[in-house]
Amino acid sequence: MKMPEQTFSIAENPRKIQKIAFLGGAAWKESDQVYADAYETARLLTQNGYEIVNGGGPGVMRASTNGGKMGGGKTLAVTYHPNKPKRHYEGKDPLNHADEEIITLDYFDRTKVMLQNTDLHIVFKGSLGTLSELGMTWISSWIHEPDHKPIIMFGNFWNDLLDVLQRHLIISNQERAMLKVCDSPQEVLDYVKSLE
Repeated sequence: MKMPEQTFSIAENPRKIQKIAFLGGAAWKESDQVYADAYETARLLTQNGYEIVNGGGPGVMRASTNGGKMGGGKTLAVTYHPNKPKRHYEGKDPLNHADEEIITLDYFDRTKVMLQNTDLHIVFKGSLGTLSELGMTWISSWIHEPDHKPIIMFGNFWNDLLDVLQRHLIISNQERAMLKVCDSPQEVLDYVKSLE
């Protein structure tokens, strides 16, 4: 017996977005545009009732904590505490003063816990760690579609990178369409609100 096809729309299945993960580079400083964009995006989101979650490190993570606090909202850091120093891992930032902390003992557990306990993910410019986080959220959302978590790519430069990935890898238009590119904090807020 053939099952009828189901269609899903935002109107029929509104999402409840509460916690938003901020993913992105740890090397950004307060004087960098990426830091400022993450800060302002977090500030605007918390002013509108959303909670901020990040990995507890510097860069985009600290920016989103500070922006979230400036917006009067809650912030959560999901941190990784290795059993010995790791040469290429930035560690927990002593200046990232989130309201709450969840401690993990494995890098991949940190990312998994962060992604599982949030409703939407925003990816800012970063390095290898950001690529790994993007890969984890993207494939998880694809596997769980249509019950996936929305992913926002902050910055128009992502279109160039996604063009290259799609040209050289086996990435369908449907897979790419799961990623929403936004270029300003207000555009992020408008998109998040449109999902609800």
